[in-house]
Amino acid sequence: MPLTFTLDPTVTPGLRDGILDLWADVSNAGGAVGYVPPVTREEIRPALVGHLASMAQGQVRLLVGHDADGRVAATAFLTLNTHHLMTHWLWLYTVMVHPRHQGGGHGRDLLAAAADAARGIDGIEAIRLTCRGGLGLERFYASCGYKEVGRVPGAIRVAPGDDRDDVVMLLTLG
Repeated sequence: MPLTFTLDPTVTPGLRDGILDLWADVSNAGGAVGYVPPVTREEIRPALVGHLASMAQGQVRLLVGHDADGRVAATAFLTLNTHHLMTHWLWLYTVMVHPRHQGGGHGRDLLAAAADAARGIDGIEAIRLTCRGGLGLERFYASCGYKEVGRVPGAIRVAPGDDRDDVVMLLTLG
């Protein structure tokens, strides 16, 4: 079943908790969204609070995908640039699809919805994101139209002796 995407939903306690659950579930399933397993909702909460504070300041926009049961199944945070020479592109952060929905095209749907949302923001010409190397994410993003434009070898340390590349990807909006 397809997900239903909403840009800039009202953040209710239920939505906040749904995002925390999603983030913990994705992280604990091995997803590269800022944590390594095991992680708890409470460990993730400060990062979510930071995103929510930036939303209140108008610097971040939230895209949420709900499944047929109304549960939070996917998210992405579109973050505007504050530097006056970079306001023509935005960052895409915390791109997540719940593990129970992976493999059904929902990741592609989320990225398409994010691109549509970005096109609707005045002056935005491109989306930039970073991903953790070593998981095949670069191939996935490339299959969705993103191009690798940079790589910092070993910039992400997921564990002692396990350093991964920080890969920068760009989607030019047309």
